[in-house]
Amino acid sequence: MTAATPKGERRRQALVEAASELLVEGGFDAVRHRAVAERAGLPLASTTYYFDSLDELIIGAVEFHGRAELASCRARLSELSSELSDDDVLIGLILDLLVGQDVTDTETMLLRYERLVATGRRPYLRPLMQLLSTELHRLIADIFARSGRDISADRVEELIALVDGTMVNAFIELKPDPRGVAARMLRTALSRQG
Repeated sequence: MTAATPKGERRRQALVEAASELLVEGGFDAVRHRAVAERAGLPLASTTYYFDSLDELIIGAVEFHGRAELASCRARLSELSSELSDDDVLIGLILDLLVGQDVTDTETMLLRYERLVATGRRPYLRPLMQLLSTELHRLIADIFARSGRDISADRVEELIALVDGTMVNAFIELKPDPRGVAARMLRTALSRQG
């Protein structure tokens, strides 16, 4: 990897961001040297100049996208902290984090879950995914704590599994509003919690 100069850092970052966009739009198969370079507006050789392998570029893209989502949710959490006692606000924020912020179309949600499942076939992503997962769990626990509900790490895991399972089941059953189904399931689970 080479990017010791400010110009090099900007180019490297442009490639990471381009790869991230392609990943979100089309999954791992969309992240190819040529596609990334074209999206970034850089020569094809840039991808191999700044990254030792396509896997390294994908790691950068996954990390960039994951951290951007976490940062966006943290910012929204700061804005919404006083409103989190409202279950609609709480559920919306949790779903934004797990399903995607401002995502309403089924195809985009499906692509997200396909991407998440496909990371399991890429051992080079496991350390990063474990790190991002830990940060996700902590952020969800923080969201609940700020809402006045302290929940255990096990309960965070259960709620994530509930949302993920509901989403996948909604995809399988071709339900028109997977996010809405997940919101209802999450609301029911929270009302049982007390």
